[in-house]
Amino acid sequence: MPDEHSPILVVDLEATCWQSATPEGEPQSIHTMEIIEIGCALTNRQGAVLDKRAFIVRPERQPVLSAFCTELTHITQGMVDNALTLPSVIAQMNVWLEDTGTDLIWCSWGNYDLNHLTAQCALDNADSKLLHLPHLNLKKLWRRTTKQRKKTSLASALAYHGLTFDGQPHRGIDDARNIARLLPFLNWSLADDLDEN
Repeated sequence: MPDEHSPILVVDLEATCWQSATPEGEPQSIHTMEIIEIGCALTNRQGAVLDKRAFIVRPERQPVLSAFCTELTHITQGMVDNALTLPSVIAQMNVWLEDTGTDLIWCSWGNYDLNHLTAQCALDNADSKLLHLPHLNLKKLWRRTTKQRKKTSLASALAYHGLTFDGQPHRGIDDARNIARLLPFLNWSLADDLDEN
């Protein structure tokens, strides 16, 4: 069981997206959007980044990125064309995570990343180590700590603490690093806040 000294892995996903619906006219959801980046920032409780990785993923069902997606994320068609598919990326990520120890806690800003990773790993038969570890919803924890109910985006949370976003918004690795910067401001109890997957 993770304790107060366990390393924390902040994860932020980026996925295929369009201005409105998918090219087939389907609503955008975790079932129609595909992961194109898994941004990871390994930190301590004070938010100091110990290691970081950006795992770029090649989408298979919608392999061509929309102009909207490229403009939003700055992830280019060439980047995903040269990347591995999700099962292979998850295998690489699992090897990287083995070095962090078994008491790892992972977290994200909200539950979207947990839900999307769960859904796509099931669809693509990928066994992510993360999905066997406890997850912490940092947005929920931040709202409880600060009593804020509105303006709970990452940019708004940073601004609340007098911080500005460092890097490129909507890039998984930069979002993960910036989420980590909020860790020192959070009041948490691992026993109460961790979601067992």
